[in-house]
Amino acid sequence: MNNIFYKGAITLLYKCEILRPPCEEIVQEFLPTFRSLIAKELIEKYNFSQVEVAEKLGTTQAAVSQYLSSKRGQKNFSKVKSMTRVKTVANEVAKDMAENKLEEFDITSSFCKLCLELRTNQPRRKSK
Repeated sequence: MNNIFYKGAITLLYKCEILRPPCEEIVQEFLPTFRSLIAKELIEKYNFSQVEVAEKLGTTQAAVSQYLSSKRGQKNFSKVKSMTRVKTVANEVAKDMAENKLEEFDITSSFCKLCLELRTNQPRRKSK
């Protein structure tokens, strides 16, 4: 009986999005687009190959190909493209990657800082 109650409570909390932190939303909505911007910058400005970009981003060449052909990372592309700060950070990360100034931790840290900025500047979501 307790187990059924526990599962029901967890389901209710999840449906109410109490267990869905803002970082999760930002990652789902913006990380693919952020990666897409970085991939395009590395290829167009720094002449990286798709394989080299994949290694830098910790993904596959196929994923990079999809970023370039707009099959991946495009859900919020127009929204993100108008956000100057996101483009600036993506370009800075790409530049630092091209110059081998960033470790994987630094890339994650850059995105986390950007995530915090995005969350700070957006209106709070309403409770359901």
